[in-house]
Amino acid sequence: MSTHRFSDRRSFLRGLAATGAFLPAAAYAQVAADAGPDRNQSSFRTRHWRDFYPTLGKGVLLADVTSRAVHYWSGDENIHFVFPCAIPMTDELTRRGQTEIVRKMPNPPWTPTPSMREKDPTLPQRVEGGAPENPLGKFGLYLAWPAYLVHGTHDTRKIGRRSSSGCYGLYNEHVEQLYTVAEVGTKVTVF
Repeated sequence: MSTHRFSDRRSFLRGLAATGAFLPAAAYAQVAADAGPDRNQSSFRTRHWRDFYPTLGKGVLLADVTSRAVHYWSGDENIHFVFPCAIPMTDELTRRGQTEIVRKMPNPPWTPTPSMREKDPTLPQRVEGGAPENPLGKFGLYLAWPAYLVHGTHDTRKIGRRSSSGCYGLYNEHVEQLYTVAEVGTKVTVF
């Protein structure tokens, strides 16, 4: 897939549609609608792996907190994905820097962290993968930072919002595409 330059949300969504990346029907409606003044432009900015790493290695994943987007390049640069994502609710929950994917798991189990349980004592100790109440969706890519993942979500209202407890949530269809091609050892930068 080729790299596209986007100056606003409408261009970003049109570019995603052109690459064949899945978008929910509501997003296509926004692309088609030419309503709204320019002041509603998104903070989306195109990123490139070369701005962060000298080589691709096994691949590069960039999580752009400001743009609320995940960018991925395969090690041979034949695959390039850009997906909208959910980001952490607060700056305190947002860990920034460089890490890597250390494990991949279909139907990852969810274990609320002690700080999550402190805020909500009614949270379960653990929810098995595939359970409807599991917020991690169908696939998880674990980062070297404990308790941080790139994962799917069944609650699509979270995508594009500050809604996670530290992870980066994608539509289940998008995380499945990413899971298929991203290798353990893929370099990750959160900025």
